[in-house]
Amino acid sequence: MEKVSTLKKQAGRPVKAIKKEIRASIRFTKAEYFIIRNKASKAGIKASAYIREIAINGEVKIRLTEEERQFVRQIVGMSNNFNQLTKNSYKEGMLTTVFHFEAYRNRLDDLLKKFDYAK
Repeated sequence: MEKVSTLKKQAGRPVKAIKKEIRASIRFTKAEYFIIRNKASKAGIKASAYIREIAINGEVKIRLTEEERQFVRQIVGMSNNFNQLTKNSYKEGMLTTVFHFEAYRNRLDDLLKKFDYAK
C-alpha cells in the first residue's frame, strides 16, 4: 500500500504583511483623554490612530465638515449640468448656452466664496 499525502490548508487568520508588534503605553488624565477623543472624532478617526498619526507626522488632516460636504455635492451636481449644457449647445445653439453657462458660473462663484469662508 502506498501512502497518499494530502495538502491541508492552514487554518486561521492569514498573516499580516505589516504587523504592529510593539505596544507603548501612555497615561492621560481624564481631561486630556477627552480632548484627544474630541480631536480624533473631528478628524473622523479613532483615538489610537489619532495619537499614532500625531506622534509620527505631527499633524492630522481633518475631514470635511458637513457644510463643506454639501458644497462639494452642489459642485458635483453643477458639473453634471455643465455636461448637459455642452450637449444642448449643439441642439439649441451657442447663444442660449452662453446665458445658461453665465448663470451656472455665477452660482459656482458664490459656492466657492462660501466654501472659502467655511474654512
